[in-house]
Amino acid sequence: MNEMMEWKVAEDAAKARIDKYIKEQVGEEYSRSQIQLWIEDGQVKVNDVQIKSNYKLSMGDQITLHIPLAAEVMIEPENIPLEVAYEDKDVIVVNKARGMVVHPAPGHSSGTLVNALMFHCKDLSGINGELRPGIVHRIDKDTSGLIMAAKNDKAHTSLAAQLKDHTVTRKYYALVHGNVTHDHGTVDAPIGRDSNDRKMFAVTERNSKEAVTHFHVVERFGDYSLLELKLETGRTHQIRVHMKFIDHPLVGDPMYGRSKGIRMDGQALHAAVLGFVHPVSGEYLEFSAPIPSDMEELLHSLRNR
Repeated sequence: MNEMMEWKVAEDAAKARIDKYIKEQVGEEYSRSQIQLWIEDGQVKVNDVQIKSNYKLSMGDQITLHIPLAAEVMIEPENIPLEVAYEDKDVIVVNKARGMVVHPAPGHSSGTLVNALMFHCKDLSGINGELRPGIVHRIDKDTSGLIMAAKNDKAHTSLAAQLKDHTVTRKYYALVHGNVTHDHGTVDAPIGRDSNDRKMFAVTERNSKEAVTHFHVVERFGDYSLLELKLETGRTHQIRVHMKFIDHPLVGDPMYGRSKGIRMDGQALHAAVLGFVHPVSGEYLEFSAPIPSDMEELLHSLRNR
């Protein structure tokens, strides 16, 4: 499955060469010669039409770039212990440990949740390609908690549609820096690639997507707060980016957090509740997973300060 990027050309970019324009958008991650090869291969279209590298842009042009995956890697089933919260012939729900990557990538083909699922399950859906069998959604490597996977394409299609329609219940617990003074709140701020670092995301109006996170304060520790967060959308790094945006970054977050204060191996973020309609029976199912021991110990130390 390809990664797709989209841009709508603003007035100040009119008459620019398309290869130069795309290079400015993607930064140092890809070379201009690589972009030109993609254009030659038809991976770039303007207004759904294939173009050449010397195409001059017009205001309002809609650009789509499909970045092909790197060469597929061989994925081997691995006997990695899994904490299974629910399983039937269509769906499996797992409480993922902090530190486990969800799916393989070139150069990282073992020790992932997918490797474990391939050993544990006879079948997994194939919609997301060979690298991501069964994977309907993701949580970050250093986020613990509940994640669902599909065992067949029918289940995958249903679960993916529920995610797209924002009907899946997803609640997280996060320990953040600072005293969050509002008992309840909503962060409604679009998220896109950080223009200064392509590996990161940021709140931005440029080439972004709607992102909405609801929160309420569970407990306050003076200079730290424990929040319950409910996702309305599911953008990459959404909670981490939104908490940084409101100046309450997650404790232990290596990308968006603070270097000072209490430390933790990875961000203090746990996917505690996951609910969805079963793709075959139509029954609403909801599961919960307790806060992991390392995060609970951190909370205990804060309570006893």
